[in-house]
Amino acid sequence: MKVEYAIIVKNKTRLEFLVERFNTRAQARFYIERQGGDFLDYEAEHETFHQSLQTLQIQLSGIVKHKIVERAFLPSYLFAENQMIVVIGQDGLVANTAKYSKGLPIVAVNPDAARYDGILLPFNLDNFTSGVGSVMNDTFKVQEVRFAEAVLNDGQRLLAFNDLFIGASTHVSARYRISFGRETEEHSSSGLIVSTPAGSTGWLSSIFNMAYGVTGLFEKNLKPKRPKLKPDELLFAVREPFKSLKTQTAISAGVIRGDLSLRIESLMPTNGVIFSDGIESDFLRFNSGSVATVRVAREKARLVTRNMG
Repeated sequence: MKVEYAIIVKNKTRLEFLVERFNTRAQARFYIERQGGDFLDYEAEHETFHQSLQTLQIQLSGIVKHKIVERAFLPSYLFAENQMIVVIGQDGLVANTAKYSKGLPIVAVNPDAARYDGILLPFNLDNFTSGVGSVMNDTFKVQEVRFAEAVLNDGQRLLAFNDLFIGASTHVSARYRISFGRETEEHSSSGLIVSTPAGSTGWLSSIFNMAYGVTGLFEKNLKPKRPKLKPDELLFAVREPFKSLKTQTAISAGVIRGDLSLRIESLMPTNGVIFSDGIESDFLRFNSGSVATVRVAREKARLVTRNMG
């Protein structure tokens, strides 16, 4: 592939979001400090990020033309075949970017190693140009990550790099009919999480923490385990299923693989939603009459890896 442009994907800092909310930095400072918060931490994070961004742009200018796209514009941005993607930010930004990337190689850069874990950020400011160069020379190696997909009966479709949430947009119970394998039940719950291998250490892990925490009250020698999914598997878990005369709880978790899929029919007249990777603004309406089929998607994200040689 011939790369002519690098698209830098970034998000606003916490300080920038605060200034948008309170109009000025002084008013943002007053609010945070009145609440007992450390405003200096917001400022330090902001300055470190923008210094890193400036350094990245300067180094990138010597290799390839580039422009910046804010995270908020990702759902409507159309990536082209002659582009590559450079993400600078937290791990979650990689997930947010990947599902719109159309298979383009992604070089993910950690702007602040003292602050961000960087599980999905193999590069830093000292070595990211090697990743960019490998893409330009078509010698790059990638970690391929399969997406989860939810497809509605009207043809609408949503991809997820980490996880899908299916349920109610408010804190009321979600009502739906669930079918998995040969079993079908009616449920009342706090919704479902469907996780990819990439997302199994995120939101899904909190469900395991809750389950082991409650069980641990009664099973003193319980040894917690975490899910280990194969690259082409998904794991779904029902959050807080409620058993009643009308609703059941036997289908509480399962692994989706191969041609197997999860079918969910909404029984919610309003406020039913499906969103992915924690972005609630990018969602499918999931109200009565909607049927979602959840399975492993055919698309893959391509995360450029570091050459450790």
